[in-house]
Amino acid sequence: MNRKRMRNLYAKEAVEFLNHVIEEKPLLPFLIPLGFFAWAIERWLVPFSNWIPMAFAVWATIEYGRFQRQLLIERMNRRWKQLILHSTPVTPLEPCAWLNKILMEVWPNYMEPKLSYKFSSMVERRLKDRKPKLIEKLELQEFSLGSCPPNLGQHGVHWVTLGEQSVMRLDFDWDTNEMSVLLLAKLAKPLMGTARIVINSIHIKGDVLITPILDGQALLYSFESTPEVRIGVAFGSGNGQTLPATELPGVSSWLVRILTETLAKMMVEPRRACFSLPSKDLRKKAVGGLISVTVVSASNLNLNSVKRNIEESPESSLVSSQSSVSLGNQIEQTFIEVELGNLSRKTNFSRSSNPTWNSVFNLVMHGDTGIIRFHLCEGGPSSVKLNYLSSCEIKMKYVADDSTTFWAIGPNSGVLAKHAENCGQEVEMVIPFEDTNFGELTVRLVLKEWQFSDGSVTMSSSSDGQFQSSIYGSSSMPLRTGRKLSITVVEGRDLTTKDKSGKCDPYVKLEYGKVLQKTKTVYHTTTPVWNQTFEFDEIGGGEYLKIKCYNAEKISDENVGSARVSLEGLLEGSCRDVWIPLEKANSGELRLQIQVAKNNAHEGYWNSSQRSFSAGWIELVLIEARDLIAADLRGTSDPYVRVHYGNLKKRTKVIYKTLHPQWHQTLEFPDTGSRLVLHVKDHNAVLPETNIGDCAVEYEMLPPNQVADKWIPLQGVRSGEIHVRVTRRIPEVQNKQKNSGRVSSLSKAHKISGKMREILKNYQGLVADGELEGLSSALSELESAEDAKEDYILSLEREKTLLVNKINDLGHEILRSSSSPSSLPY
Repeated sequence: MNRKRMRNLYAKEAVEFLNHVIEEKPLLPFLIPLGFFAWAIERWLVPFSNWIPMAFAVWATIEYGRFQRQLLIERMNRRWKQLILHSTPVTPLEPCAWLNKILMEVWPNYMEPKLSYKFSSMVERRLKDRKPKLIEKLELQEFSLGSCPPNLGQHGVHWVTLGEQSVMRLDFDWDTNEMSVLLLAKLAKPLMGTARIVINSIHIKGDVLITPILDGQALLYSFESTPEVRIGVAFGSGNGQTLPATELPGVSSWLVRILTETLAKMMVEPRRACFSLPSKDLRKKAVGGLISVTVVSASNLNLNSVKRNIEESPESSLVSSQSSVSLGNQIEQTFIEVELGNLSRKTNFSRSSNPTWNSVFNLVMHGDTGIIRFHLCEGGPSSVKLNYLSSCEIKMKYVADDSTTFWAIGPNSGVLAKHAENCGQEVEMVIPFEDTNFGELTVRLVLKEWQFSDGSVTMSSSSDGQFQSSIYGSSSMPLRTGRKLSITVVEGRDLTTKDKSGKCDPYVKLEYGKVLQKTKTVYHTTTPVWNQTFEFDEIGGGEYLKIKCYNAEKISDENVGSARVSLEGLLEGSCRDVWIPLEKANSGELRLQIQVAKNNAHEGYWNSSQRSFSAGWIELVLIEARDLIAADLRGTSDPYVRVHYGNLKKRTKVIYKTLHPQWHQTLEFPDTGSRLVLHVKDHNAVLPETNIGDCAVEYEMLPPNQVADKWIPLQGVRSGEIHVRVTRRIPEVQNKQKNSGRVSSLSKAHKISGKMREILKNYQGLVADGELEGLSSALSELESAEDAKEDYILSLEREKTLLVNKINDLGHEILRSSSSPSSLPY
């Protein structure tokens, strides 16, 4: 028995050795038959020679020795690793004063500007999404982290073993009074007005864990627990006067709560952020991507845990007794909801403890990082209530060497990390649900393309080229490019509706800049075909095309889904045919065909190198309005117009008790290409003012110094129009026109006087010669010249009268405006 066991052991070792040799020497299977053939020939010719078997034996002995040494090294490494994991999980503290010294040197000029720029947009977006009821509008005006960096590892650094991973732990202490974050807040009712919120100090203290992953290609970092956070806040009014902190109660605690929740959501164990260490830097900024997500299956779902979670849920009282009985008697149907930003998709339903879906979704990501969340829910296609069970997530990030890193929370709060070297490479991950012993989810991810700020795109090898123009990219173009965009809404598919009958009458709205277009309505289908083409003037600076799909209803149209697409970086003559997934919807895609071409009509003006917005100004004349809605109980309004042009705001006088006001006021703004918006308001001295309509004034395509006189309907109200005249004033052209007018006026005066002098000379000659017929004709010419002179003098008098009247009107305007109510802050 022992001999048989030993023979099996030797045979197994021989097979392992042979496999190792074949793996190390791929040509060996071809050389062995060749050696035996040479040995057979040699034995037949020279029977007493054995040099070939001896050489083979020596070679096999050497290779076997190498194999044994490699096995010994692997065994020692495993034993050392096991010893480290179980006997010495923590290394001694190591001082790192050198790290803080280096950080002090590089922080002011390198790290602080980069981090301030990176965090400013994140902070502004987060604060706007979570602003308190006390604040109506919030604007970030200044963001600086200050010149004092955080202290890292002040009490030393040591390595800790968590599971099978080595983690570096160091303390993090950031206490600075040099931070400068300025927020301008528009206060809500009943406070009203504006106020400044200044964050001048911050204190964050906690322990940071740093985990190397992917053989040192990236580092994951996070706080071991929720850190201690304190923020110093100062308050002031809109004009800079300092006010006590009690003016804005609860703002300090709100800021602390927002920062703490953000840290807990992004980088408190087991959630981690990633810092990549690429081998090369291509210096490209990713602005978006397209990823294909395949939800394969779930395994080892704990149904008892499912039932217990539902029964202990505070919402369990809302579940009907019938669903509770069915839950106890049979396995409920489960599905996965995939979420990336505002885009969400659902798989089909599956009734199993190990469900399989194999659902594929194409998701659009904005920015260079993204979080794909997977929510496990139960219910059925006809269920009224869907129960949330658990969730998990995968984070992804673009790396500067054109690769992509994926990471997630692994078993026992460990780390799962995968690396895709290029677009098109498939990555499969098995990630546990967040609840303990709940089950695992298997997904496959394929990053189809990355889009960059210069308009280029890195695509998978199956695409036509590695770098192409992308509809999701952006580029640094001027505000107006002088090109025409032709967008064709071709068709849609898999549109959803809340109607139980499944009836859907879809149509699409396109918004680009200030232009709004709408397709026709296609009735009774979820796969409509429109084939409608719309043209837009291309706008640079990252302007998005906003798409909204609606289901036409009798009372109120239902929002079927929306999406946004950046049209920057497109090449002239190119055509992109793409399917755009709808956000805020369970399913649905729209097919667009996008083309770009030169706008020849305005090419001479818009593409002129001499054209600049700062060269002129916008002259807006607010003349009158008609058919305004009644905002007061007496059936009238006290209307005035508030004009917004970029960051500039002006207003007209108030016309009391009328629905047909006349202002005749001229407002001027420097031509910066900003949007010109008119808000018609009803003035109230005590009560809040009422909005009685607004509109946008189109002026961008006006030729220089040409007046556009038009009636514009007011939006958001039943009726009302406003009469305006808008002119884009260009000084050079205007001066030429004025100079030409002056020259023509002076030439007319010189012409009249010269003609009269010639007639007088002829008259004197005719008198001396005594020609009577010539004298009569000369007198008639003199009379006509005198009439022209009188007409010219009358025209001068009329211009003088108009100028005097205009001066008088301006004086009355100044007196009237001084007696009208002062401008309120807004």
